[in-house]
Amino acid sequence: MNSVSIAFAFKLSVTAHHFPTGWAPLHSLKFQFLPKSSPSRSLFSTRASFSSSSAPAMVKAIRVYELGGPEVLKWEEVEVGEPKEGEIRVKNKAIGVNFIDVYFRKGVYKAAAFPFTPGMEAVGVVTAVGPGLTGRQVGDVVGYAGMPMGSYSQEQILPASAVVPVPPSIDYSVAASVLLKGMTVHMLLRRVFKVEAGHTILVHAAAGGVGSLLCQWGKALGATVIGTVSTEQKAAQAIEDGCDHVIISTKEDFAAKVNEITEGKGVDVVYDSIGKDTFKGSLSTLKSRGFMVSFGQSSGAPDPLPLSELASKSLFLTRPSLMQYTATRDELLQAAGELFTNIASGILRVRVNHTYPLSEAARAHADLEARKTSGSIVLIPDN
Repeated sequence: MNSVSIAFAFKLSVTAHHFPTGWAPLHSLKFQFLPKSSPSRSLFSTRASFSSSSAPAMVKAIRVYELGGPEVLKWEEVEVGEPKEGEIRVKNKAIGVNFIDVYFRKGVYKAAAFPFTPGMEAVGVVTAVGPGLTGRQVGDVVGYAGMPMGSYSQEQILPASAVVPVPPSIDYSVAASVLLKGMTVHMLLRRVFKVEAGHTILVHAAAGGVGSLLCQWGKALGATVIGTVSTEQKAAQAIEDGCDHVIISTKEDFAAKVNEITEGKGVDVVYDSIGKDTFKGSLSTLKSRGFMVSFGQSSGAPDPLPLSELASKSLFLTRPSLMQYTATRDELLQAAGELFTNIASGILRVRVNHTYPLSEAARAHADLEARKTSGSIVLIPDN
């Protein structure tokens, strides 16, 4: 709630809601006498508040009423309420686009209800804070990645516990493009399988938003990085990002090539975001006791796998979700902190290669699914 407070000598305060001049008619005043135990109570203390009957704030957002292709993303007005206890309202400045947004749009992942606003990553400025909230204030620049879904909007209400402060040295678009992807990479390299010097890792979609960061961070950790891409242009980017070996999977069998590169030894870990088209081949590239990390399925869900197929090399298979690795406030702040530190130190170079107006989110989704993009995609809210 936007408010104006005026403190009198006897601690009478007046709070105005959407009142242009900061004054209100006397009949709208509401007095609350504080209990004797209140730390803010003196010999005489009251609190007065008033509100106007102004219309609810309306903003533009993307809404989904049915599952389907990019065409189901509708641009329309929605109401944004006032933040409740523990919440903040944020005016988004830049919104990250991720493949998980496509999954929700198509029904691979189930939205809680229809219609819904997609999007799980944004950076913006706090415009209002809920009652009693400390630690956040109007004007703060914050970012979030994960739940709640709904970032494809000019403004949104968020739990204060879900946001992290964005350093002033990092541009809105850069932060919005990297927070979800970067914390995912932190999870993959530092939590799911802790990559160290001497490891050999295989990264699919090495020129994508997550893949690019995986290659850079993995190389900085001392790993030998093998990346797969679909075009010569993307191969050049993957090499720039630290790939020691790049395989153009549209031209050669990636599994056979990995076997050749590793001289039959295999890799320690595979990071596979493609799914159906690469899953079986990825398993075959692992060395004994290797880790198969499946964290996406851009080509569709992998075929069912009998557990017995893991036995011949005692393989590990996991399907991690970032939300389970940032479940506590400390985990969230640690992941974001390490990410921002690596950006500031130059270990990670963030490529915001594609920007679209928020109203054209459908075009951004179409280009992403057609593999016309590389690096990160950002939506900029229309004025």
